[in-house]
Amino acid sequence: MIEGKMVNLRAAEMTDLERDFRWMNDREVTEHLSMRYPLSLAAEEVWMREGASKPMAYGAELFFAIDTKDGEHIGNISFHEMSAEKRKARLGIVIGDKAYWSKGYGTDTMLTFLRFAFDEMNFHRIDLTVDAANLRAIACYRKCGFVEEARMRQAGFTRGSFGDQFVMGILRHEFYAQHGTTSGEEAAS
Repeated sequence: MIEGKMVNLRAAEMTDLERDFRWMNDREVTEHLSMRYPLSLAAEEVWMREGASKPMAYGAELFFAIDTKDGEHIGNISFHEMSAEKRKARLGIVIGDKAYWSKGYGTDTMLTFLRFAFDEMNFHRIDLTVDAANLRAIACYRKCGFVEEARMRQAGFTRGSFGDQFVMGILRHEFYAQHGTTSGEEAAS
């Protein structure tokens, strides 16, 4: 388990299935995700079973469940498109339980996951894509130290219209400059 101030990150379990299924079929939750079509419980179960049955390892995807300190599962966070040679990954996050939106849980999750990525996985760079209209997420990412690197014009399609997306990224030394290192010393890039 990876501990933050407000959240713990843990391996996904099959007991998470019902919540994940509900979130992935909530149009408000998935508005800014790449989820377009309704998801069957059977499809979600296959995806969960495949992920939960493998040990976590550096590879194609690294997936964690997000729990509050009192054990409430509220979302998921993952790395995909990881590259050992380039020491980089792309991040994806969803706070699926809307009762926890705009209360700092997303920011704490991001900071906890980034600390793990830079301290434990030895990443140099983390990036993500975000809809330009997703102002709450962009504010969270900026608070964590991400910067806008590119604007992809009309790259997203949501609810019948095209919209811009940003590529946002953070480098290890930028994270440490803003949030400090675990040891308090300057970390190698």
